[in-house]
Amino acid sequence: MSNTAIVESFLTRFTSGDAAGAAELLDDSFVFHGPMVQTDNKAAFLEATAPLAPMLQGYEMHRLWEDGDEVCAIYDLHVATPAASGSVTVAEWSVVNDDKIASQRIVFDTATFAALMPQG
Repeated sequence: MSNTAIVESFLTRFTSGDAAGAAELLDDSFVFHGPMVQTDNKAAFLEATAPLAPMLQGYEMHRLWEDGDEVCAIYDLHVATPAASGSVTVAEWSVVNDDKIASQRIVFDTATFAALMPQG
């Protein structure tokens, strides 16, 4: 599987609530850096992001490209909560080693994301 296919498969699994399937594509020492969560291993990432699973409703890819072991993606993440439904545009930079995602850095507008979350 190509590096872009690995990243796209991860996104498909993760955004459809298949945490176990998504985890299969992450290295045990997976490092994640986002505007709201930073983790230094796969288990911590899965624990930190578990509350998102019921809210994620897939994604729409706008651009996906590969440069060696690095993959960049720009996509709209679809979110649905009791408060609202909508999309957040995400820029993601992943590094893939030995057919596993070793690290990811994502950037998105936290105000747009927060507006979709229930208040309370």
